[in-house]
Amino acid sequence: MTYIQILSSLLLAICFAGSVFFVHNNYSFYERPIVEVIETNLEDTTEIMDGNNNEDSLYTQRIIAELKNGEEKGEIVHLMNEYSLSGAYDQEYQVGNELFISIDTNIGENRELTGTITDVKRDKYVLIVAWIFIFTLLIVGKKQGLFSIISLIVNVVLISYALDIYLHTSNISLLWICGISVILFTVISLLLVNGFNEKTYAAIVATLLGTFFSLLITYLVMVITSEQGLRYEEMGFLTRPPQVVFMAGLLIGSLGAVMDVAITMSSSIFSLYEKNNDIPAKALKTSGMEIGKDIMGTMTNILFFAYVSGSIPTLILYLKNGSPLSYTFSLNLSLELARALAGGIGIVLAIPIGLYTALFFVNRKRARS
Repeated sequence: MTYIQILSSLLLAICFAGSVFFVHNNYSFYERPIVEVIETNLEDTTEIMDGNNNEDSLYTQRIIAELKNGEEKGEIVHLMNEYSLSGAYDQEYQVGNELFISIDTNIGENRELTGTITDVKRDKYVLIVAWIFIFTLLIVGKKQGLFSIISLIVNVVLISYALDIYLHTSNISLLWICGISVILFTVISLLLVNGFNEKTYAAIVATLLGTFFSLLITYLVMVITSEQGLRYEEMGFLTRPPQVVFMAGLLIGSLGAVMDVAITMSSSIFSLYEKNNDIPAKALKTSGMEIGKDIMGTMTNILFFAYVSGSIPTLILYLKNGSPLSYTFSLNLSLELARALAGGIGIVLAIPIGLYTALFFVNRKRARS
């Protein structure tokens, strides 16, 4: 191993150990009281009927927990938890679970802290998944994997900053903010991962053109159809125009798939050219179209499944309660299907755009050599 590799491995190990230590000792950073379950007892079991006349069981669980933060740190707290066998809105807690609670103080002969469970502290599990993702990315991608992690962190910071600007600035459109963010996301991500070269430049141009063309086509369709079939009920709690929020989300959501297609087309064309500098432009074009046709269907399916999967719990809930199939799908899937279709348009457009953009840079490279 080289000096840089040893230093990088040491830095990674320090980050891993530091994050694990922090997440196991970060109770003081939370304002809400946190307790760790040290004892559980099943108090009662009741047979009940749900809304569809199906039998269910309701359990009452007595919990003894230790307070981990605040002025009363170390005190014992007594909690009651009711959970059903189905576990739709509740769950059974085990020894070692960490919970957010609200505290009530009952003063009697013996001072006893009682409280109500409000949520579960899950940051330890999130950290485990995050480190699995990081290690997998580094093992498979090595240097490119590291730059992918850096670009992901930068993009998270950018989107957070962009949304913060929108929330505190009423005279700037969310669509403009997201449009600028998309340009930054594309440039930063592709340059970090693939470097400064013609392949990256071609992918950047194709990504931006494909993404913004798909947004334009979607906007024109919405205007022509007067947005018939789109249900904005899930955005009813917003104080901003739901159409703008939907279009902004569509722009951000389709970017990833379009970027994937664009870099695939660009990398394929440049790989073929680098293996055989004398390959005719017509052969590159034919090969590129074949590659585009192969990835078109899979990428469109990926978008569809990604958008629809988040609505599965809601669909099951509506159907379980006897809602008609057409009403359930139109209410819960109209926006997701529209996003998937708009992203699909971007994918399809990114194939010829990416192909001809890559050919342009290849021909320019040939002219210089």
